[in-house]
Amino acid sequence: MSLKSVCVLRGEPGVTGTVNFQQEKNGDPVKVTGEISGLAPGQHGFHIHEFGDNTNGCTSAGPHYNPHGKEHGGPEDENRHVGDLGNVTANADGVAKIEIKDSQLSLTGPLSIIGRTVVVHADVDDLGKGGHEDSKTTGHAGGRLACGVIGITK
Repeated sequence: MSLKSVCVLRGEPGVTGTVNFQQEKNGDPVKVTGEISGLAPGQHGFHIHEFGDNTNGCTSAGPHYNPHGKEHGGPEDENRHVGDLGNVTANADGVAKIEIKDSQLSLTGPLSIIGRTVVVHADVDDLGKGGHEDSKTTGHAGGRLACGVIGITK
């Protein structure tokens, strides 16, 4: 039985998007697909944050989702937050198409990402390797351009 969820991103004027999550069965990798528009061309940090709270815009979503207490890293790193999905790349028209498969994400159980927030950032995520003061916590990815809560869908 395939599990699905969806996130509608809103934030800075003109930055919008929809992100879909699909997991064939518990334990399988989660397929993340979608599109974000209104971005500056180039790479933008793309993360799942701990809280599904957008009452104070994207800042109330809290830090990256990190149930195992690890350092920030890239999606291929063993030492990474569960919510570390790397970067999305916007083309010359400011549109980023998303196609990611991630084995640390889950749509079921105690580590489910449903009810948490997806955030797209202003700057490139250095994947914890940039040497900045915040590289090992946020990837030095800059401000939060848009966000949305991951919800259950049909």
